[in-house]
Amino acid sequence: MDRDCLRAYAQRPWHVLAALDQDHWAGELAARGPGATLEASQALWAHMRRIRPDWPTEADRRADLAHHAVLKQAIDRAAGAFLAAARH
Repeated sequence: MDRDCLRAYAQRPWHVLAALDQDHWAGELAARGPGATLEASQALWAHMRRIRPDWPTEADRRADLAHHAVLKQAIDRAAGAFLAAARH
């Protein structure tokens, strides 16, 4: 691998790219509604299955489920905090 190419890649203005990505998806959501993100996720799923027919593996699924459980707990805690604040 070429060091200069690797360095150039690492030094990209990632914050600018992230902002452009956020703007793009905000526009897609505003123009086409939540179906836009659903279509994108389905296209990514189909692409992954074409390049890795065994994906997701059982280990991938277990890791994904564990992540979702942690996320749900965080959302539940946040919701509880908002509800408690609203009661006072």
